[in-house]
Amino acid sequence: MYINWRLREIDIKIVYYGPPCSGKTTNLEQIHAKLAGQQSKLISLKTQGDRTLLFDFLPLEIGECKGLKPRLNLYTVPGQSIYVSTRRLVLEEVDGIVFVADSQRSRLQENIQAMHEMGRHLRSFGYCPQAIPLVLQFNKRDLPDLSPVATLQQHLAPSNDIPYCEAVATQGIGITATLKQIVNLVLTKM
Repeated sequence: MYINWRLREIDIKIVYYGPPCSGKTTNLEQIHAKLAGQQSKLISLKTQGDRTLLFDFLPLEIGECKGLKPRLNLYTVPGQSIYVSTRRLVLEEVDGIVFVADSQRSRLQENIQAMHEMGRHLRSFGYCPQAIPLVLQFNKRDLPDLSPVATLQQHLAPSNDIPYCEAVATQGIGITATLKQIVNLVLTKM
């Protein structure tokens, strides 16, 4: 978090993290589409197969909070395993995280691995993972053969005190609720 006292602005970094193809980029695309009236630009660096190469970035401005103008800087991480060092770097100086889990039963282990990896990366920067505001997004709830929400919570948030949203990112369902939850958690911590 960076505060420019002269301009009364605060930059907040929120990272969308999760396993490959869980819907991280789709979240930012949907947020960008819903906020098309604002002058925000979605920056995506993709491979030929339309996969995120480095990260996606979407800057947003929201209303005032205690006399400061928060500016949200939304990032995603690439999901592919060859970009593990990039995922780590994107987490540096993070203020809040949305963990986008793929709700399909067959993807449960990938979700768990991504959550453990995220914790390792945060600890490598000296952060306590439990101290970083976190919202779980259980995405792809429109597909067959889903893990029940209770199962996802049990494996990804055993303490059961992490807020979550169910989502269908491709349809924009749950996207705004997820963003509101993480922004509220970050601003409350601030």
